[in-house]
Parts: sequence; structure tokens; C-alpha cells
Amino acid sequence: MSMKLSVSMRVAEDMSDKRKAAMSLEDMARMAKASGFHAVCMRASQVGTHTPSVVVREKREFLDSLGLTVSMATGDFPIPENNERGPDALRNITPYLDLAEDLNCDLLRICMKTEDDIGWARLASDEAAERSIRLAHQSHHNSLFEMAERSIEVIKQVRRPNFGIIYEPANLQLCGEDYGAATIRMFEPYLMNVYLQNQVIKQGGDTVADTWNAGRVEFDQVPIWDGRGIDFPHIMDALGEIGYEGYVTVHQASAGVRGGPAAAITENARYLRSIGDFEA
Repeated sequence: MSMKLSVSMRVAEDMSDKRKAAMSLEDMARMAKASGFHAVCMRASQVGTHTPSVVVREKREFLDSLGLTVSMATGDFPIPENNERGPDALRNITPYLDLAEDLNCDLLRICMKTEDDIGWARLASDEAAERSIRLAHQSHHNSLFEMAERSIEVIKQVRRPNFGIIYEPANLQLCGEDYGAATIRMFEPYLMNVYLQNQVIKQGGDTVADTWNAGRVEFDQVPIWDGRGIDFPHIMDALGEIGYEGYVTVHQASAGVRGGPAAAITENARYLRSIGDFEA
């Protein structure tokens, strides 16, 4: 049983502006293919619900020509920005489902901030199920999926088999949560994607996150292969123990990496293959 490598278009975004692409989809995809990735994770900085359907299909055909799939799509900007408009997609999920179909993708990322969003998640999941599409929420600070146990509670409240979670250890760590094997086992029945990014929590760090559970947290963003921060070998072992065969997605902007996105894509693939069991 092997996992599949995916790279998020976040790698090709400006470090501080998720609406600004640092390179074209075509250039990013060629680099991903050359480095041994199986898929790209689509973001609105490249293709979203604002993109004409004919253009979306053209982008999909280009990815097809390279033998790349779309592991997941994030259809707008408020969802990854995790702002008050993030949950709006649940109230009108149809354009997002259209986008997923045009991309030949069966997984959409969504956002939930308040208890009111749970009912809308049920309705959106029902509509998505009619088109064989799944919805998932990332482990993310300042959301209903900030804490591991609360994430499971919300999933159980939604009560839909096509609704689940995107495990992301760095956000769990920011919120003071354990991100290791125990949490991965807890998430297993609902696990639909894995996102990876790295950080070193420290006073005076170059980045600040305000979390609901842990308050203000300062940290440095560091490359996934850095050796500090998140224990990725432990994560790969734990994913192997539960028999995870889905996508593992590199989800970290690369503006600070020497060589930029090209170097980040290549080195991320090399490192992850050195510690995990991935398809050829």
C-alpha cells in the first residue's frame, strides 16, 4: 500500500498574499511532473469559481497531458484566508461542485467558523454526494477544526459519509495540540487528505498566528526537509500504520527558499520519498 504525492498551488503563491500567483499553472505543473508528483492541489490563485468554465477545462486538459490529476480544489480566496466569508461556499455549493467536475476532482476544501455552519455543511454535503464529490475541512486555527477532538465532534454532527478532514500537523501544533500517531489514528475514519508544512515555534519568530486555544503564537516558517520543527518521519510512519493510501500534499509557500518554487518542489519530493512509502 503506497501513498501518492501532491503539491499545492500554495507553493507557487506569494508568501504573504494567497491571491497572488508567483508562477503560472503550466510552469508549476511541469516542475511537479518532473519531480515525481502525481497530482496538484488547485487553488483560486490559479483556477477557482471565478474562472470561466472553458478555461478551467483547458487547464484540466493540460494537466491530463502531463499525467497529473487534481487531488483537491479550493474554489475561492476566503476559504484559505479563513476569514468570516470562508463559510459562504457552504451556502451556495453548486459553483464549487461545477468547478470540481470541470477539474475531474472529487474533493473540495471548505471552511467552518461557527455552529451555524454545521447545518449548512449537511446540506452542502448532500448536494455534493449527488455528484460523487466529497467535502473536507483542514485542521486550521481559528476554525471549528482548530482542536483534534472538537474536529471529530463536528464531523459526527455533520453526519455525512462524504464529509471529512484534511490532517495538517503544523496548525495542530500552533494550537497546542498533539499532531502525532494518536491524532492520526483518531482521524483515520474521516481522513480525506494530508497537508504538510513546517515551522519552528519560538519567541520572536518571523510569523505570528492568533489562535483561539493557544492565543498568540510566534514561529519561523522553515522548509519541510529542514530537520527542525514538525516530526515528518513520525507522521509518515503513523500514516503507514493506518494503511493510508491517499494524497500527501506539500502545502507551503516557497518564496523564502533559495531557488524558489522550482527548488522547493524538487527537494520536497526527494525528502518525502526518502521517509515515506509513495507510488513510483
